[in-house]
This record gives sequence, structure tokens and C-alpha cells, in this order.
Amino acid sequence: MSIRIGILGYGNLGRGVESAIRQNPDMELVAVFTRRNPENLKIRTEGVAVLNVADAPDYTDKIDVMILCGGSATDLPTQTPEYAKLFNVINSFDTHARIPEHFADVDKAAKEGGKVGIISLGWDPGMFSLNRMISTMILPEGNNYTFWGRGVSQGHSDAVRRIEGVIDARQYTVPVPEAVDKVRNGENPTFVTRDMHTREVFVVAEEGADKARIEKEIVEMPNYFADYNTTVTFISAEEMKANHSELPHGGFVIRSGVSGFDKEHKQIIEYNLKLDSNPEFTGSILVAYARAAYRLAAEGQTGCKTIFDIAPAYLSPLSGEELRAHLL
Repeated sequence: MSIRIGILGYGNLGRGVESAIRQNPDMELVAVFTRRNPENLKIRTEGVAVLNVADAPDYTDKIDVMILCGGSATDLPTQTPEYAKLFNVINSFDTHARIPEHFADVDKAAKEGGKVGIISLGWDPGMFSLNRMISTMILPEGNNYTFWGRGVSQGHSDAVRRIEGVIDARQYTVPVPEAVDKVRNGENPTFVTRDMHTREVFVVAEEGADKARIEKEIVEMPNYFADYNTTVTFISAEEMKANHSELPHGGFVIRSGVSGFDKEHKQIIEYNLKLDSNPEFTGSILVAYARAAYRLAAEGQTGCKTIFDIAPAYLSPLSGEELRAHLL
């Protein structure tokens, strides 16, 4: 029996989820829900309904897991608790500072609906979070360092696009090379946020828009740009299409610690990602965890979960015997 998946929101991430479902034979895409006119939306999977979001409640008995593909700035904080009362849900909420608040909202809603919600999945938060936790347990005396990029942040780009007067935007996160070298050398440096990364923002503005206001709103945006050295460059739509149409990303988590009775040995753990397509990789993670949500719900569990709460075996279509034989 296939796990029946719904996609709510069909931007870059929604398309990434759709492509990932094709690589998982135990999953079936049932419907895509959009705030746009469904008649104008073309998806790649034949025979799948494209519907308005208002139709989603009619599918509570036809969808096992709803994958929410909206933005973290304004969509997911309201959508996730709303739909967690109706469906098992997955999201990629990535505003780190607000995760505890979001968890509480989703946990309450999911328990009311008798559903499972797994939030803040992706690669950071998500896979990077898991590696930070594991490496910290292995090397309890040391420091964690997380570097992102150079690549396009979907969440940050979306936050800029929400600013009045902005037609389109791409935001690149760029590690500071000197900071990376110090960490890999085992120096265990102490950084403030802006020491580790810079942010580059490319903006297509409406004709006549107040560019000074837009730039000020970007560089002062809390949780996104205020703590970083940020440059804003205004470009044409043609230049955006020619030079910034791809969505690469990546990064690395480094744990720099010590071991030995006299703490004489340096130990470095590094987890590294190089991604041609950020949304397709994130979509692949969401789909894997949709399998986990389905299994947890089948066991009768309810409430909100994060990546820390999910046993790895729940992600795999393989049996325990197959995992032990081939991957252990």
C-alpha cells in the first residue's frame, strides 16, 4: 500500500517534493493544493489533482501526510497548526529563534487533531541539527561551528520578496574563508555571528520603488540579516534570470573537540553538503520524514516532533533485517 502524499504550496520546494516522490516507490502523490488559480498551475505528475487550498479539508481521508511547502516568514507559522488538526504534517520551518514557539503551537494543534507533525526539517535546521547533536555527544568538550554556502537561501530570499516594492530576490550566504580555516585548524576560535558569514542580496524592485527603504528593511530585518554584514544590489529582471536562476547551496558542520586523559588530542568531526538544487534536496528530506510521520501515526503517536525525536529506521522503506544486512 502506498503512502498517500499531499503537497500544499507549489513553488520551488513544492516542485522539489514532487520530484522526490517519484524516487520513492512506496509513495503516491494524491493532490497539490495552491492559493493560485489551479487551472493555471501545471505539475509534472500526470493524473494528479491540482486544487485550491480551500479544498484541502475534503481530503482528510485521502491523504496520509500533507507536506507544507510555504515560507517560514508568514506561511508556516499559521498554516502548520491549522493543517495539523486535519492531517499528519511535515514542514521546513527554518526561523531558528522561533522554533520553540512554533513547536508548542503545532504540538497543541496536532494533539487536538490526533495527528503527528514533524517540523523544521531540511538540512539546517534538520540534518545539520542532527549532526550537531551527535557530534556534541561524542566530543563533549569542544565547540560547534556551522557554515552555510556559498548558496541561495530559500527562506531568506522569500523574506525579502515579502517586502513592499520587491518583485524578486535572491539571497546568497557566504562563509568567511578565514573563519573556516581557523576552525579546521582546531583553533577553537570564538566568533560573533558576522565573523562567520556575509550575506549578498540581489533585488529586482518595482519601477519607482523606494530602494533606500527596501535596503534598510533588508539589512535591519531581525532573525535574517540584522546580525550579518549584508550587501544589497538592485538588478534588472533580465539579469536575475540570466545570472541567478539556479538554486545551489551547501555548507558544513564542524565539531572541534579534544580527547585523552590530558586532553592532548584534537578531534575534528565534519559533515559537508554540496547541493546543485537546494529545494530538491530539502524536498527529498521532507519526503523521507513523511514516511516516518506515517509510521508514527500508525503506532498511535500524536503531537509535534523534530528530527531529534525520530529513529533513523523510520525513514527507510527497508525492513530492520534489510538495514542490518546492507547498511549497518
